[in-house]
Amino acid sequence: MIPPFVPVPAPQAHDVVSFDRRELGVILSLYGRMVAAGEWRDYALSFLRDVAVFSVFRRAAEHPLYRIEKRPRLRHAQGMYAVIGPDGQILRRGHELATVLRVLERKLIRPV
Repeated sequence: MIPPFVPVPAPQAHDVVSFDRRELGVILSLYGRMVAAGEWRDYALSFLRDVAVFSVFRRAAEHPLYRIEKRPRLRHAQGMYAVIGPDGQILRRGHELATVLRVLERKLIRPV
């Protein structure tokens, strides 16, 4: 006997966390500079119930080099933005996205 079909409700816009236009502008600006420098090649976006993630890859088949996360539940505590390294270590956490992303911009500047 076939069980009856039970529809699963689609996630609503208010059920997921996402980056707004300003936040994406800041992230994509850094991403463009890193692509031009030959450091990064691909990215992925994930919008979940309690976290939005911008993952950066050197190659699409690899694990992400860095993850930029937004967790609104932490906005009053540690800050809702975080940069996480390839081994899962939190490199920087804070309340301002541009300040948190500076940890990645330092990797762009190299002595000649």
